[in-house]
Amino acid sequence: MNQSVTDGKRVEQFIPPEGVPITFAIASLGTRFGAQFLDILFASIIMFVCAMAILFTGVLPMTAEAMLMVLLGFLVQIPYYILSELIWNGRTLGKRITGIRVINMDGRRLTPHQVTARNLMKQVEIFAPMGLLASVGTQSSWENGLTCAWLLAVVIVPLANRRRQRLGDIIAGTLVVDNPRSVLLSDLALSAPAAASSQAEFEFLAEHLDIYGKYELQTLEDVLRDATKTSNHKEIEQIVRTITRKIRYEDTVKPGRELLFLNEFYRAQREHLESLKLFGTLRENKYHEHARAEAKKLV
Repeated sequence: MNQSVTDGKRVEQFIPPEGVPITFAIASLGTRFGAQFLDILFASIIMFVCAMAILFTGVLPMTAEAMLMVLLGFLVQIPYYILSELIWNGRTLGKRITGIRVINMDGRRLTPHQVTARNLMKQVEIFAPMGLLASVGTQSSWENGLTCAWLLAVVIVPLANRRRQRLGDIIAGTLVVDNPRSVLLSDLALSAPAAASSQAEFEFLAEHLDIYGKYELQTLEDVLRDATKTSNHKEIEQIVRTITRKIRYEDTVKPGRELLFLNEFYRAQREHLESLKLFGTLRENKYHEHARAEAKKLV
């Protein structure tokens, strides 16, 4: 993983197994604060609805209601953050709105234990100190001092960290980045060496095309548009070997036909993803939904 600054933004570069670098821009602290504010707002609305339901139904004894009210924040916030990031691949509602996401620092799929670890730490880093800060008037001076010192440390860590990681991110091995918005340009298929109207030399089945998603497709598009890469025969051969191995493509790609293979695979993969989108299925990467289990075997 390499870090640099581009257009005033810190970026991290990953080298996935395909050997083609993928770059992510690290999310700004302002954007992360906005996402956190929205998530707290959404979680608070859920907690309010749950509290009203508990109070008005009266199904629990008063002592049980009081205990449940105390625990309500923990019982709502933890599932909200963890389930959101698991379901939406590193995004909560607030992150979706502000256009950021959590990723694994090693460039692989975000794991459930990483999501759980970073969000449990959020309770220790943010919500517990906020609760203590709200009770400043009832605490001793040294308790207030410890609370303020902890909050100060929580603020300083992401400011001093070149990757803007909070403590939970450091422990879980995660980064918060701008959500890459892939734009597949329309003229690449038309400019491919093989005309779209001619008979395709390579045939790709659904089982081949279900492995990769739109981010991998954009990475391949970048390769095909870069003359320095397409002219590097060894690099093209390596990319073809990697793709055929991962998608379990059994037909032989003859020497000298590697670039044609990549162009036809690009065209078939793009058509496949666009057809999925028409039916409401948006596969963002090779770990999305049912492709996750198969892709994990191929990594």
